[in-house]
Amino acid sequence: MQIRAYLRDIFAEAVDQGFLPKDPARKLKPPANLREVDRTTLTWEQLRAALERLGELNLRDWILMKLDMSNALRPSELFPLRWRCFLQERQILDIQETIYKGKIRPYGKTKGSLTQVPIAEVLAGEIVEYREECRKKGKDVSPGAFMFPGRFGGPMDTGNFRKRVLHRLADELELPKLTFQVIRRTIATLGKAKAHPKDIQGMMRHSRLATTMEVYMQSLEPEVRRAINSIHDELTATGTHGPETPTPPTEAQGTGQSISSKKEFATGESQRREKGEGTQKVPSRCKIIPFAGKMRANDFEAFR
Repeated sequence: MQIRAYLRDIFAEAVDQGFLPKDPARKLKPPANLREVDRTTLTWEQLRAALERLGELNLRDWILMKLDMSNALRPSELFPLRWRCFLQERQILDIQETIYKGKIRPYGKTKGSLTQVPIAEVLAGEIVEYREECRKKGKDVSPGAFMFPGRFGGPMDTGNFRKRVLHRLADELELPKLTFQVIRRTIATLGKAKAHPKDIQGMMRHSRLATTMEVYMQSLEPEVRRAINSIHDELTATGTHGPETPTPPTEAQGTGQSISSKKEFATGESQRREKGEGTQKVPSRCKIIPFAGKMRANDFEAFR
């Protein structure tokens, strides 16, 4: 789809510049049978199992994954984090740069990529403990040092971490799939029950709400079944807005109300008879049929 957009822009510019008389890509359409888009999502139990397993293996990887799952960070935003990005007093993570193919960039994927992200209070305390553990082991925890360094002190490679940690976890825990994209999609989907879609958009740092709702948020079978059951309950008048049951009159009020209601009914019937409303009205179709029969009889007499 991106190649198609690039081709259309290139040829449109060529036509504007006068290099081509006509745009050959103006009617270019994507094929009907595109490759199916991956929509894998996990459950809260599967995410907790992955975190628990990582906690038994490596403290650095456990903090990294917990931070990623809590804030749905992109790997390009997660791996180049430095200690100066962690604002302990305010419990905020200041994303200042991103990484792509090993190169640090002062810009992100979207305008909202480089921003300050609030983190959970408990997670902030765990990051402080992780920094103390790194200091005890003689690792660099200065403001310019990376929070999750690789073997040589630089930022870890995204592909290496995916194969070394995520794929291994997926095999050990028998998960359908475990990647950073799956984690972001899972958090956006499960977050529907925790916050408003606009809040999820802010957490995902998407420029458009449609991206959050149409690409990342997926429909789950329990949610669909819950909606179907709610609709069925409303149709059968057993839902929250069903018909109200009339309150029966008390014994003291029953006799008086029944007599007055009978008098009101009798008075209303007499008034309707005087106005002619009591007689049964003949539907228009019943009037038309006898009229049409008379017309046919008159025509037959004239013919004779």
